Amino acid sequence: MAGIVGAAAYVPRYRLPRELIAKEWGGASAGGERAVANHDEDSLTLALGAALTLDDGGPLPDAVFFATTTAPYGEKQGAATIATVLDVPPTARTADVTDTLRAGTSAMLAAFDAIAAGTAARVLVAVGDCRLGEPDSLTEQQYGDAGAAVLLGCEGVQAEVLATHTIADDFVGTWRTREQKFPRQFSGAFEGRYGYGRVVGEAMAGVLRKAAVKPDALTKVILPAPTPRAPLGVAKALGLDPKRQLQDSFWLTLGDTGAAQPLLMLVAALEDAKPGDLVLVVGYGDGADAILLRTTGVASAATSRVGAQIERKRALPSYGRFARFRKLFRKEGGGGDVSTPVVLFRDRRELLPLYGGKCRGCGVVQFPLHRVCIECANPVGLEPVKLARRGRVFTFTNDYMFESPDPPVTHAVVDLEGGGRLYLQLTDCDAERVAIDMPLELTFRKLHEAGGFNNYFWKARPAP
Repeated sequence: MAGIVGAAAYVPRYRLPRELIAKEWGGASAGGERAVANHDEDSLTLALGAALTLDDGGPLPDAVFFATTTAPYGEKQGAATIATVLDVPPTARTADVTDTLRAGTSAMLAAFDAIAAGTAARVLVAVGDCRLGEPDSLTEQQYGDAGAAVLLGCEGVQAEVLATHTIADDFVGTWRTREQKFPRQFSGAFEGRYGYGRVVGEAMAGVLRKAAVKPDALTKVILPAPTPRAPLGVAKALGLDPKRQLQDSFWLTLGDTGAAQPLLMLVAALEDAKPGDLVLVVGYGDGADAILLRTTGVASAATSRVGAQIERKRALPSYGRFARFRKLFRKEGGGGDVSTPVVLFRDRRELLPLYGGKCRGCGVVQFPLHRVCIECANPVGLEPVKLARRGRVFTFTNDYMFESPDPPVTHAVVDLEGGGRLYLQLTDCDAERVAIDMPLELTFRKLHEAGGFNNYFWKARPAP
């Protein structure tokens, strides 16, 4: 039976205390803090951050779905970029699922359908969201940034699918047109009562009816939480025990992480699940998706727990720094040159999945791929080899003149495990703490934006 083979989450390092937002505008704090994507992160890199940790040693996915409400492009597929970075064969099916907060669960349902139809054996669903709340509004405190990924298949299943149920409902809750920068919603409790509560309750009742499962048999229930209190009414109506059965939404520590929230919570629920646990995950937005899972006891391939990522954080020192990250004000100049299509096409295997070359004579690994070995001058050429994702600082410099929303920028020469040396920017770190031989991990980020185009490449950050 099809199910979840692996699940992983990605939580950005930065946090913004809500009291700093309230202080900036002279309002009241909602308490806690929210996760903030770094200035070189977006929904695509957040999704990739989770997907890159899902290497279970099995075959590569033959389909990749990217789910988000904040796609980097209005016309360019993010799933194709994710598949290329993961070095998935070009015959893989790719698709973006967008424009709704239940994009993550809808992408999972599409993946299950593809597996059931025999068009794919292993499907990766990667979801990331980086929603921007309007300044001096409640949503600015509510929203948070995060990513999650699930690998679906029929072999080595960690949680099998028992039943699914979907409701489409054209209820006007939260919306954003192509011309609007910030999501909108009507004030008052109308959506909570007649939208969220009604639709989520119907979806949950439908999936439980299909599976002939009673609410008290559920081990964990994952409900989207635009606010901490939103799921409580639904739980009460179905007779659930909120303290025992509701999965923590991480609202106080991360915020409402949009389309990523249900899958992020699912990852956390599976981390502590026991064999035979029943887990119900619900996505909400223009209707609702409900997926009932039963855990098998197979361990996940993910290497970093959600709780550990939440604790491994850096606090933004001011609201102004957050405003620079999210480009809430314009600054003249800046930005690098956009890479030409010729360069992006010619070097696509080196830039995205990160291939170097290994000398056929002396065996030295090097980057980029050269025609002649830089070590022994062997003219035969280099054998392509995928570079490692971890390494150590060989040398570095802190550049206070380089234009960045988070100065100074640390440039480093990194020696990778297994060979190869890269010149990279460091991110998610304090410049004063960088040292020779510091352990690093590579992370896929935006290098710069120019001409309306995002130039993505690899950076390095301190290893956990």
